Amino acid sequence: MRENTDVIKVRNAAYNKYVNNVTPKTNIAKAIFHSFAIGGITCVIGQAIGDIVLLIAPDTPKDMVSNITSMILVSVAILFTGLGFFDVIARQGGAGSFLPITGFANAMASASMEFKTEGLIFGTSVKMFSVVGPVVVNGIVWSSLAGLINLCILGMY
Repeated sequence: MRENTDVIKVRNAAYNKYVNNVTPKTNIAKAIFHSFAIGGITCVIGQAIGDIVLLIAPDTPKDMVSNITSMILVSVAILFTGLGFFDVIARQGGAGSFLPITGFANAMASASMEFKTEGLIFGTSVKMFSVVGPVVVNGIVWSSLAGLINLCILGMY
């Protein structure tokens, strides 16, 4: 019995040494900087899109400008996912590339592309909405909770 535990310990030590050798080393400061830079650039691009929309149509209500900007960002993120650019950006930008709107669009497009061989309905559509479902549920639950807290603390308005 003692021999088995010694063999297991030696095997585990060898495995841990192997894992440490093949695991890429990460520079935390560099990763944080890249994440901040990519996220910031994405936000600047979003702001520029909104400003361009206002230049083209100055009478557009602000909520409509926000909607148009969101649609363009989602469309570009889906296009970049399909062309393979989003993966390159994500490798460099880490968490900064997964801003809520672009990351969500990437997750939906990736799931659709991955399961397209299973057909339009059971592959693309089902898998795309398996990503959307939890996000929508969480959005509804947490926004409802925030609304109730706001109602209780601030009253009706």
